This record gives sequence, structure tokens and C-alpha cells, in this order.
Amino acid sequence: MTGVSLLIPITLSTMAIVLLAPILPALLQDYAAVPGHEYWVPMILTVPALCVALLSPVAGVLGDRFGRRKLLLWAFVGYAIVGVAPVFLTDLVAILISRVGVGVAEALIMVLTTTMIGDYFHGPARDKWLAGQTAAASLSALVFFNLGGQLGRFGWRAPFWVYGSALIMLALVLLFTWEPTAADGQERSGEAEQAGERAAFPWARLLGIMAITIYGSVLFYTVQIQAGRGLAGLGLRDPGQIGFLTSLASIGVPLGTFLYSRVGHAQVARLLLGEFALLMLGFALMSGAVTATPFLIGCFINQTGAGLLLPTLLVWAMDGLPFGIRARAAGMWTGAFSVGQFLCPVVVTFAGDLTGGLTGAFGVLSVAAGLGAVAALAVALRGRGGRTHLVGAKMHG
Repeated sequence: MTGVSLLIPITLSTMAIVLLAPILPALLQDYAAVPGHEYWVPMILTVPALCVALLSPVAGVLGDRFGRRKLLLWAFVGYAIVGVAPVFLTDLVAILISRVGVGVAEALIMVLTTTMIGDYFHGPARDKWLAGQTAAASLSALVFFNLGGQLGRFGWRAPFWVYGSALIMLALVLLFTWEPTAADGQERSGEAEQAGERAAFPWARLLGIMAITIYGSVLFYTVQIQAGRGLAGLGLRDPGQIGFLTSLASIGVPLGTFLYSRVGHAQVARLLLGEFALLMLGFALMSGAVTATPFLIGCFINQTGAGLLLPTLLVWAMDGLPFGIRARAAGMWTGAFSVGQFLCPVVVTFAGDLTGGLTGAFGVLSVAAGLGAVAALAVALRGRGGRTHLVGAKMHG
């Protein structure tokens, strides 16, 4: 239950966007009189992700300095309050301010739950729970998309009540966790950490992982954000059908996470080689598709690679970190992944402008994934077993 109580909160990051996607047209209509509403209203969905990208490193520093659990509990309270606030707000600026509050709380929740998993669990158990975060987030997206659509029938304010579920997660954390200490954070492999250590921060190693994470995150989110547009371009018009078919393709993410649980012990470069290859193949099929079926097959293959990629990057970043710097490192990695999420629409739009549309953009991303696979192959050929870092340092375990 300790693992479960820290696994479930990752769904709040998905809730921040997916739950509200079905009500975006109603919000645009309701605030049509506000100057620039076409720009401001969509920010209700995207502002939390930008806040996570900017504030996750700060959340990590706070977690290392003031303790994980106490901050996490307060973050749940704040998330519930500001998350539900739009039910009672009428001014668009006030709603956007509340969404900034959601982003601040979300940054703390994402960083601290990931850090505490690293504190409580070690070796294969830690890898299992970190990978489980990917599956939980992707599966929750299927639930929240449909839940947001059903509640949206009662008006655009109704879905915001779901943010109150953070209080249930608060109760779980209260019951099944404790404030981690350096003793919890020690690896059980016998590599005891020095008491009270403030180990030198592994800047070179982590910055390399963050760069690959931003690159991979753009590829990770493209299908989730753009698949609907792709299907519409192939002639589908029913939003319900588009949402359902996209959800089916997204099942590839938890499938990829399951596959990671079977192959995650392999060398990181070899894992990345296979993952970028799947992303490349998926984008290539999507780019060349003229009907919905091959397009969806490409989406599914792509999302399977994405489901493998996220836990690979997360476990890689967290592995071997001493207790005193673990939250800061988790915050930096979370920020990098959120930067990729924020950049994804920009990259796809830019690529589409250069190549004549969304189909061309998928082709560009296929090439980008292929370059990632080539780089991983080069490192894999030089590697000599073990879970070797692409950026030079050798991973513990």
C-alpha cells in the first residue's frame, strides 16, 4: 500500500489536461467576449504543465531541505483547493491564476512521490514502482477523457469537482507512508551511504540524461496530442469516435510499461535503441497512412515504444542517487520531461510548416527518432554489459 499510495498521485498530472479537453469548446464559447480568448482559454489546460517544467527543480530542492512527506501532504491540500476553485470563479484571469496554483501543487506532487518511491524501494522493486507510474498515468488518461466528457454534459464547471479526489490521495499518504530518512534511502546492495552526506551533485551525468529526456518527451507526447488531428485529416469527423480510437492506440503505453518490467535490466543504450526504433516505425506508418487503420497501427507501435521509453529514462535518472540529493535530481528530471511536453506542439507545428502539414511533421519526427536509434546503437556497440550510462558514468546495480 505504500507503493500504491505513491503511485496513484501521478494521475493528477494527467487530470490537469485530459479531464478538461472535452470542455474546451464550451469554455471558448463562454469566454468568446474576452479579447484574445482564443489564446487565453487553452492556457487553462496548458499552464499547469509549464509550471511543472519551471518549478520541478525548485520542488526537488525543497524536498531535500524540508522533508518529502510534509510538503507532499500540503501539496495535496493545495491541489484540491485550487483545482476545484473554477467551479466558483467567473473571471477568466482568476481561473488562470487558480491553474497556476494547480501547476505549483502538481510539481510538488510529481517530484515528491517519485522521490519517495526512490527512498522506500530499492533494486527491482524500485524499478517496478517507477515504471508503474507510467502505466498509471496512461491508463488514467483513458478514464479522465471519458469522465470529463460525461461530466461536461452538466456544464464546463462540473469536471473541476474531480480535483477534490486529491484529498483521497492525501488520506492514503497519511495512512501508508512516513517521513523518509537517510536510512530509508540507503541501497540494500551493501553500498552504505555515508551518514549526513551531501554528495557532490552529478551535474554532467544528469544534464546528459535531461537532454535525452527532453528529446524523448517531445516524441512521447506527439501521438497523445496530435493523433486526433491526424484522424480528422483522414476523414473522421465524429469526436466520440476519434476519442475512442485514440484511446485504443494509447493502450500501447501500458503495454510498453509491461514489457519494460521484463527487459528493464538490459543496458540502457540497448533499451533506447529498441525504443527509438519503435517510435521511428510508428511515425513512419503514420506519415504514410492514407486511411485510419494503418494510421492507428502506427500510433499503437509508437505508443508501445513510448511506454518503454518513459520508465527507462526515469529509472536511469534515479538509479544510484544518494538520499541527500535524490529529490533535487527527481525535480530536474521531471522538469525536463515537462519541458518536452510543452515544446511538443511547437515542434510539430514548426515541422508541419516546413513540410506542408501534419503528415510531413510525422515524417520529420520519424527521422528524429531514427537519429536517436543510431546514437543509441553507437553507444551500445561500445558498451560492455551492465546498465551503462550514455553520458559516461556507470550506473549502480
